[in-house]
Amino acid sequence: MSDPASRLTLLERREIEARIVGPLLRGFIDEFGRERTLAVVRRVIADLARQTGADLARSLGDVSLAAFASILDQWRAGGALEIELLRLDPDHLDFNVTRCRFAEMYRALGLEDLGFSLSCCRDFAVIEGFNPELTLDRTQTLMEGAPCCDFRFRRRSASQP
Repeated sequence: MSDPASRLTLLERREIEARIVGPLLRGFIDEFGRERTLAVVRRVIADLARQTGADLARSLGDVSLAAFASILDQWRAGGALEIELLRLDPDHLDFNVTRCRFAEMYRALGLEDLGFSLSCCRDFAVIEGFNPELTLDRTQTLMEGAPCCDFRFRRRSASQP
């Protein structure tokens, strides 16, 4: 029997999570403070994302940047992201996200201030779990109001001067 969640797009799963977790986080923020609550949230989300990256590596049987790039279509599913691919070679995967329906969804739910903690902070941990020899540099996100998200993945040896 297949997992019913596997039939949902990533965007649909994040919306279901946000509708449940968002109000809970608001309650925890009221009770324990914003900084303390979001520090715990980011730590837990990062742990989950690291495991997701490791699971992805196992399922693909390949930890190259090309293999990682092959999952971009899953991220795009349902129009979730519009991605402009800039570079893909053995040492680099560079792209910009020019539209993010995740950010739009968090805004529509009144959770814009939590969206980065619930979604964007996953990206660094996913790549760490996928292959610790790969790094991500991202200086801006649509979630934070920038014109695009600038994803720059590198093989560690290629990112060293």
